[in-house]
Amino acid sequence: MQNTLLTTINEKLPKLSKGHRKIAEYILAHYDKAAFMTASRLGNVVGVSESTVVRFAIELGFEGYPEMQKSLKEFTSNKLTTVQRMEVMNDQLAGEDVLSKILNFDIEQIRRTMEEIDKDEFYTTVDTISRADRIYVIGARSASVLARFIVFYFNIMFENVKIIHTTSTSEMFEQILGIGEKDIMIGISFPRYSKHTIKAFKYAKDNGAKVIAITDTKASPLAQYADHLLLAHSDMASFADSLVAPMSLINALITAVGLQRKEYVSDSFQRLETIWDKYEVYEKTETNEESIPHDKIN
Repeated sequence: MQNTLLTTINEKLPKLSKGHRKIAEYILAHYDKAAFMTASRLGNVVGVSESTVVRFAIELGFEGYPEMQKSLKEFTSNKLTTVQRMEVMNDQLAGEDVLSKILNFDIEQIRRTMEEIDKDEFYTTVDTISRADRIYVIGARSASVLARFIVFYFNIMFENVKIIHTTSTSEMFEQILGIGEKDIMIGISFPRYSKHTIKAFKYAKDNGAKVIAITDTKASPLAQYADHLLLAHSDMASFADSLVAPMSLINALITAVGLQRKEYVSDSFQRLETIWDKYEVYEKTETNEESIPHDKIN
């Protein structure tokens, strides 16, 4: 419904009551801001009651305001420029305790992800990854942080893991040229969705590889090419992308895959510990009795 939400509002506009028309006109003019308002705040802004806002949502065919807001966010998420994000952030956070607000926001993203995740899909994805010959991982812009995190740990678990750099389209295709039926591609993208990731997904799909998407909604452009879809909430709280829930999901994915390949992983870490020790990779803290205060001994 999110793709036709504004069209629906426009169609119903002539027949709406005075209060509902105020809400409709505000959303049509300021959908970027309305998407992140509570029913109470939206009502205050347009000069109607909270209950009027709820009835407006029902008038549009939603069960209530939360469903309408979710649809509006999905419609809005890939359309906001960075400048618009700044404006929304200023509206939401001005005069607030930013630290508490953002931490609580991120906690809520993890909670909602945990409640809504398809566990069967998650474990099927784990099996698919464990059986792959080669693993390609792509994430552009801020999602590149998540891609590198996956690759860091998968390199300990598998022999053939490759991160796809997206500096240019031609460079990207050169890196995935040989992808085939026994391979997988893991792609991570959140609004605003990366065209590079979408193009790489289509190419991988066309060449028979299994495609795994980590994104925010079934309406994501990645979903149309995905064999496996893992969803994590990443609603906007500021101009900086909230990647806490996706990171937590990825952490769970890495751990689950590691449990399936525990013998290989254990052997890898044993060899790495030897190398780290030999080449002094990590700082060592040596504790002996001379460094411990006498009153702490015994």
